[in-house]
Amino acid sequence: MADAVEQRFISLAADTRPEPHTVFEMALHKFLDDLFEAEPVWATAVGFHRFDDRWPDMSEGGRQARLAMVRHHRARFQALPATELSAGERIDLGVVLEAIEAMEFGDATLREAAWDPLSYVATAGSGLFDLLARDFAPWAHRGRAFLGRMRGLGHFFDQAAEALVGLADRPVSRLHAETALKQLRGVADLLDEGATEARRRAEEGEEPELAAQIDAALAVARQAVDDYRRAIETDVIPRAEGEGRLGTELFAAKLRHTLASDLTPAALLARAQRDYDLVRSEMVRLARQLWSTWLPDEPLPDAATAGSPQASDDMTVRRVLDAIAREHPRADELLDWCQAEVGRIEAFCRGRKLVGLPDEPLQITWTPLFMRAYGGAFLASPGPLDKGLSSYFWITPPDETRGPEAVESYLREENNRMLRLLCIHEAIPGHYLQLAWSNRSPSLARAVFSAGMFAEGWAVYVTQVMMDAGYGAEDPALLLNHWKFYLRAIINAIIDVRIHTAGMSEQEAVGLMIDGGFQEEHEARQKWLRARLTSTQLSTYYLGSLEMWEMELEARRRAAQAAGADASAVPEQKVVGGLGDTPGFDYRRHLEAVISHGTPPIKWVRQILAGGGDTAAEAPAG
Repeated sequence: MADAVEQRFISLAADTRPEPHTVFEMALHKFLDDLFEAEPVWATAVGFHRFDDRWPDMSEGGRQARLAMVRHHRARFQALPATELSAGERIDLGVVLEAIEAMEFGDATLREAAWDPLSYVATAGSGLFDLLARDFAPWAHRGRAFLGRMRGLGHFFDQAAEALVGLADRPVSRLHAETALKQLRGVADLLDEGATEARRRAEEGEEPELAAQIDAALAVARQAVDDYRRAIETDVIPRAEGEGRLGTELFAAKLRHTLASDLTPAALLARAQRDYDLVRSEMVRLARQLWSTWLPDEPLPDAATAGSPQASDDMTVRRVLDAIAREHPRADELLDWCQAEVGRIEAFCRGRKLVGLPDEPLQITWTPLFMRAYGGAFLASPGPLDKGLSSYFWITPPDETRGPEAVESYLREENNRMLRLLCIHEAIPGHYLQLAWSNRSPSLARAVFSAGMFAEGWAVYVTQVMMDAGYGAEDPALLLNHWKFYLRAIINAIIDVRIHTAGMSEQEAVGLMIDGGFQEEHEARQKWLRARLTSTQLSTYYLGSLEMWEMELEARRRAAQAAGADASAVPEQKVVGGLGDTPGFDYRRHLEAVISHGTPPIKWVRQILAGGGDTAAEAPAG
């Protein structure tokens, strides 16, 4: 009996959801109650903490139960009488139904749990990390939740090993399995960090019995990680024949859910290839202007010496970018450098009154090991139900085991100018600022069911807004790197589509990124890996930014019309941005209008802004 009492978990964190009053709000609360219980790691990330000691049920029975649950709630939502819904609730209903469709697609069709060993590592890492990193509740809650997840880790990984049998048309991905092996050490490290934190608190008189329980559970939890490693090495990898490529039909279906759009992969690819040419032309123009500044003792390449006009243009851009890339911090200076740059960006935004700045704390730290396979930098924000907690701007350090040339390649790609753009994208006024605003949204549905395309599209879009507002205007080299940054987003979409639908090879993808996008080899190799690990995600940056610009153009036209101007007051974009002043259009008002409605699919925000009516988040004082 004593052992049962020890293992019992009682949440000490408040349910911060607003009290439901309308029929829609009550239906949404019932759905979230069931969804949070079925997806406890996601619930922790969102900020609902009743199930913080649990893992999701990854058995076949668990999959079928999740499908039955979301289908039940879809029917309930569809039965709601439209006459009893407000205009805002009708939009919220659309957001929720699309989220349910995506969940059903994931469990019924995509079925990553059957062929992706890495997904279990990401879930395990997130489930442990969020309990340690965020001070959302007393240690008595977080520590006991951590203990519960430690004790349940073996069962979770046993279910993973049993589920990883592949599907008839999708064998287990060898790429995902091999990457999972590399990231598993991060899960073991988190177990050790939790035990260390418990001991530290016990020494200060806080929950000493809990520290002893965590210590007692540590060896078994670490053994669970080792058992999963062994299962991947001895059972999963020998029969793993896939590499995560989805194929044309499945990729198109997943893209529809990722983008919340009916845009086809072919249409996305055609638009991206057009803008690829336009951006490269602009980079050639800027590089020619900058040549004498950065390479004053060398003649500008021409077609005769380079072999062709195309080769001459490529050489011009590459040589100028190479010269600019020599200015970069050391690896051990990256965090401090970015911290200082975020401060400079905040001062610029405050001085220009560009957008209200958040008060929530931001920490700039190294990326946790279990997340390093997915990219070079991330913004991890608190969930919408956790208020006032830190966001984490993660930067992945260069892998020094690959040798000094690879480290230098990494640092040249993340040079001073690219780091300035990265700080805009990840921090202010990019992800950190947007998600802080999102978490203030009075719409629970739009805050909880966030769309990656909105978040990524905003971060790319607002970087161009910063350039147009004059940030870094004294440094023309920044603008050239900005277009390289945008070209990277375009190429992300191209390789995403072509890898998963057209069999694009590593040589073709890396060649496009290096020769076509002027990227360093380290960046290109990492993106080749990421494109195969995270299908459709790389398309969200480019397409999301285009939809953000469509919203701005619509807002400018409405403002011009209201001010008595004609359509010519809003010029055509050459690529994106560069629109100048429009009668009646105020940038701060527009930017804050866009980000004050949570993080739903962009089409819903366009509808809200076009209609002019809905409840928005309260603006911060900054």
